[in-house]
Amino acid sequence: MRTVAVIPAYNEADTIGPVVDETGEYVDRVVVVDDGSSDGTAAIAREHGAVVVEHVFNTGVGGAVRTGYQYAIQHDFDMVVQVDADGQHDPAKIPKLLDVAKDHDMVIGSRYLNDSYQNYSATRNVGIRFFTEVVNRLGGIEITDVTSGFRIYRVSMLRRILHRSDKHWAIEQTLEAAKRDFRITEVSTEMPVREEGDSQFTLDTFVLYPVRMTDTILRVLLFR
Repeated sequence: MRTVAVIPAYNEADTIGPVVDETGEYVDRVVVVDDGSSDGTAAIAREHGAVVVEHVFNTGVGGAVRTGYQYAIQHDFDMVVQVDADGQHDPAKIPKLLDVAKDHDMVIGSRYLNDSYQNYSATRNVGIRFFTEVVNRLGGIEITDVTSGFRIYRVSMLRRILHRSDKHWAIEQTLEAAKRDFRITEVSTEMPVREEGDSQFTLDTFVLYPVRMTDTILRVLLFR
């Protein structure tokens, strides 16, 4: 079982080194997708032994992870471990997620099976819970944290459901996997609030979220 970690990164020079070092202990290869950073993220990742794929401009997390998935497909890996570059995801949890992934196509590290979600704002929790419920109802599954970025994928599944949205990849990807009857499960995974850098969850993101999500969900339901 060949395993590659995909780490999307945008201006994460303060945290990327330790994340690469720790993640590398549990996978065969670490791939950092530098999404148009201007702070030396790519150089630091290389210094710590990662393979770095660089985007000329910022595409968003969805675009970065899609590039990582394509790398995994092209290089015939069996499993993808997706880890954030900001240090919120504890690489020591990877073996547990991989163990569960032996019998599943997608494993999601959930903040809602423990108390991690209590550290997020009320508006963020409402949004996550709402769209998780939408995916559950439309996809016929039962998960708690559809927006979590700490995940394991079977590459054979990614070959069939490579997402198109750069903004809301997690919902599109999870819903399509559910509609195609792939095996999806969750593992309780603590995730502290990030201490360095800026969160991708801004006021503009929150305001535009419902419109973008409606578009994403309709595209999956109508055109897949």
